[in-house]
Amino acid sequence: MSHEILTPSEMASADRLAMQRGPFDGYGLMSNAGGAIAALALARFPAARAVHVLCGPGNNGGDGYVVARLLAEAGVAVHLWAEGAPRAGSDAALAAADYPVEPRPLAGFLPEPGDLVVDALYGAGLSKPLSDDAARAVKVVADQKVPVIAVDLPSGVSGESGQVLGHAFSAALTVTFARKKPGHLLLPGSELCGEVVVVDIGISDGVIAEIAPRAYENAPEVWLRHFPVPASDTYKYRRGHVGVFSGAPTATGAARMAAMASARVGAGAVTVLSPTRSLAVNGAHLTSIMLRHADTLDEVLDFLDARKPQALVYGPGLGPEPEVGDFLLDLLTEAEGAPESLVLDADGLTSLAPQPEALCAALRRPGAPQAVLTPHEGEFRRLFPDIAGDAKLSKLQKARAAAARAAAVVVYKGADTVIAAPDGRAAINSNGTPLLATAGSGDVLSGLCAGLLAQGMPPFEAACAAVWIHCEAARHFGPGLIAEDLPLALRPVLADLFVRKGCRA
Repeated sequence: MSHEILTPSEMASADRLAMQRGPFDGYGLMSNAGGAIAALALARFPAARAVHVLCGPGNNGGDGYVVARLLAEAGVAVHLWAEGAPRAGSDAALAAADYPVEPRPLAGFLPEPGDLVVDALYGAGLSKPLSDDAARAVKVVADQKVPVIAVDLPSGVSGESGQVLGHAFSAALTVTFARKKPGHLLLPGSELCGEVVVVDIGISDGVIAEIAPRAYENAPEVWLRHFPVPASDTYKYRRGHVGVFSGAPTATGAARMAAMASARVGAGAVTVLSPTRSLAVNGAHLTSIMLRHADTLDEVLDFLDARKPQALVYGPGLGPEPEVGDFLLDLLTEAEGAPESLVLDADGLTSLAPQPEALCAALRRPGAPQAVLTPHEGEFRRLFPDIAGDAKLSKLQKARAAAARAAAVVVYKGADTVIAAPDGRAAINSNGTPLLATAGSGDVLSGLCAGLLAQGMPPFEAACAAVWIHCEAARHFGPGLIAEDLPLALRPVLADLFVRKGCRA
């Protein structure tokens, strides 16, 4: 699967395995990388007055020496600048020897408007801030507004976390090898990469499979085989039943948007579980969505027993008071094997922030539902303060740690949403849009998750699909989007997924 993501250490393992398996040795892989970058430079920036290649002392710099040689052979005016010499006997030293032009010290680097810079200083494995000379190069490039091609990752961006280590180049084009790295997809690194092109340098899919990465760029290829389409002989309850808890009369809209999203994504039946005092306002706005009063735990248990919904949505519009969290904990204690799945969002998360250990214990209890937690940054910090506060962890690592602790799928929302499963699988979403920064859009996401879970989609795949579909619907709709638009905006996205599944319905 080409959507795997490799951490810097996994990429180093891939390089070693590829050299062991052949047919390319280390210098062969480096030559392939440099050739791909040089070809892209010629194709994308044919009018560049001159090309400045900045080389570090490691393999990233070795790629740069190959680029410089090939561009010079193509008749391009090349200026070579280096920070440190390659280690004697290394592949980078071989590349430097094959382009016997003495590089100038990076301290003297000074491009001009109309030039192009190839940043081959440091790749995805960088773990410390750039030197003063490299930081100065970043500033000069920005001041002169010179376009940059980054080799592997813009120097200064951590391949592990996407964080900027002091200073970093902002690239127009980033060329990476075999697979993307977390730093290409996590903020702020993703915004500094420009267009990311993954090139084949001779590292086979078999080598990637041997490494067995457990992180992916979220896309239909990751979850489409699990995506539900209705069978020809289906009926509404076979397509899944979702229950959505409603809040007080002034806070009912969140539940209705979640309910409509569940229905739009394919759940055959959806019931809003409403306090008696909210029945009138909910009833005035619902047509195909069913409505049931649910003031007490016993009434909810009766509903679970009688209607056997496959999934519940708990949280949107319920209020952040501790008793909201207490009610859910009581429900999880009393309900045996029902529902099969639970989506916990918004006030459901905030109300449990004072007792996160109790939530995790309840979700680990035998017979507990498969849970999907969908916190935004603030909710994540309230529920997992120690994980959120660990500056050494990337967002990907934080989501994985939270999922393992809660025994639940965690959707750590944001422009770079990360979806993580308790077993260590994770996906980073890359089709996010600021159009979703509008009140109520998270409620729609919760409903999408629940609707897919109710139709039998496994929790990790359901969460990944819901996040991607949610973003894609917003992109299809475009400017002017408000949360109420999202359920209907799902239609073209779902139609396309049906076509991909070979379904004409």
